[in-house]
Amino acid sequence: MDIDRDFARDVIRAEAEAVAGLVERVGDEFVAAAEAIVSCSGRVVATGMGKAGIIAQKIAATLSSTGTSAIFMHPAEARHGDLGLVMADDVVLALSNSGETEELIELMPPLRQIGSSVILMTGNANSALAGAADHILDMGRVEEAGELKLAPTASSTAMLALGDALALAIQKAKGFDEGHYAFYHGGGALAGKALNDALSKRKLTKVSDLMRTGDRAPTAHRDASVDEVLHLITGAHAGSVIVVDDGGKLLGIFTDGDFRRSYIKHDNIHSKTVGEMMTSPCVSIRCDQLLGDAQQIMNTKRINELPVVDDEGRVAGMLDVQDVVDARPFR
Repeated sequence: MDIDRDFARDVIRAEAEAVAGLVERVGDEFVAAAEAIVSCSGRVVATGMGKAGIIAQKIAATLSSTGTSAIFMHPAEARHGDLGLVMADDVVLALSNSGETEELIELMPPLRQIGSSVILMTGNANSALAGAADHILDMGRVEEAGELKLAPTASSTAMLALGDALALAIQKAKGFDEGHYAFYHGGGALAGKALNDALSKRKLTKVSDLMRTGDRAPTAHRDASVDEVLHLITGAHAGSVIVVDDGGKLLGIFTDGDFRRSYIKHDNIHSKTVGEMMTSPCVSIRCDQLLGDAQQIMNTKRINELPVVDDEGRVAGMLDVQDVVDARPFR
């Protein structure tokens, strides 16, 4: 029994052509389907029978590992109770090359009753399932590989490629980066490199690289009135104002919390100066210190704003807790 190498090469060519044919089919409907998943507040529930079901499992796994919560639901098991997995805020991703898979057709009425939306990946946009779907990922007619052209080969390969395109387009839209990837792939070599790279970048980040300056880091003299300070804080969309002396050196900080406590304590708060109610002395950090140092201080002291000073104690800016959070390798 001889293996026909040319025949095997023809199989590969047939599958490659099926995938290449998808390029021109990525259009507005693809975008609409991807946007439906991006805006979904629930999960993606992938489903399909036979070989399409196996591809659906892989797509669900790819979505989950790239930042989109997804599970696989076997359509036959769904008819025996697993339909309870689906919630109204989920998106169902159904795979059927023919668009006439009986087990999936039977799921459409209860899915409509649940209220979940349906995306269909199919080679038949005029099928029964297509008529019941909210969005159609149309692969077009795909001719299977081999002499019999019956076994799902080119069609399942095309489904896999289209599913990967969908998952990675969603990943890009969500801003899922190497740090996120490392977090969800903690056991892999690639993940280890991604996480180490992300952490290394963060370890080398200085406070001066992320601190707020200018109008975003409001300062006031100790004799400024409460009303003046509140206007400064509001205008900067900040949570505090830094109190400085005539030379710009740090004297203290006046926060939203200080204002609330003073409001309860003093009847005539609007006649008070910020110097009377500020927190002084207050903790600070130098410009040349690392972001990790700032995070440790903020966590230990349980503060949300950290004044940044130069070597002589003059105020250079302000570090907000959100700046630290946004700089983490995954968020």
